[in-house]
Amino acid sequence: MAEVDTSGGGKHKKGPGVKKGKKLSTRVDLTPMCDLGFLLITFFIFTTTMSQPTAMRMFLPKDVKNPDEQNKVKNSAVITLLLGKDDKIYYYEGDDPTKMLQTTFKMVRDVVVDKKRRTDPKDFVVVLKPTPDATYKNTVNILDEMTIDEVKRYAMVDISPVEYTLVQKTEAANGIK
Repeated sequence: MAEVDTSGGGKHKKGPGVKKGKKLSTRVDLTPMCDLGFLLITFFIFTTTMSQPTAMRMFLPKDVKNPDEQNKVKNSAVITLLLGKDDKIYYYEGDDPTKMLQTTFKMVRDVVVDKKRRTDPKDFVVVLKPTPDATYKNTVNILDEMTIDEVKRYAMVDISPVEYTLVQKTEAANGIK
């Protein structure tokens, strides 16, 4: 609100020899402007879109009457990828982890595409098993690889103690600490 300063006045007279009255000064009260400023700041903070969280889309299997039949696949159509230390990937086909082979992230695409080419597309499944030694980056990279290779069915599963022991022995044999 604006306010007019009326101090120091009284009646002033007109005529010769009479001094002119002082100019009245105005003073602007800025208190309501501070309130308005804070209201505007609050408005813009609440209406601004903050950074959107990033998330991966995951498609879960459909429910079936018998849970035992939900995850059944042909052993010949399955490839299991075990994520290890130092960007190493160990894999085996079927259900025999003793026939484990080793590859890297640069070569895993060739392994997956080759298995996909040799398998009926409706039966092909990739099982991903990160070890406790695998990094988060490697886990995300292998999920990206599934998208790049257009693998329709894949699952991320906990690694079994037998498989983890085999991975540790293979890493020890190859000098990976």
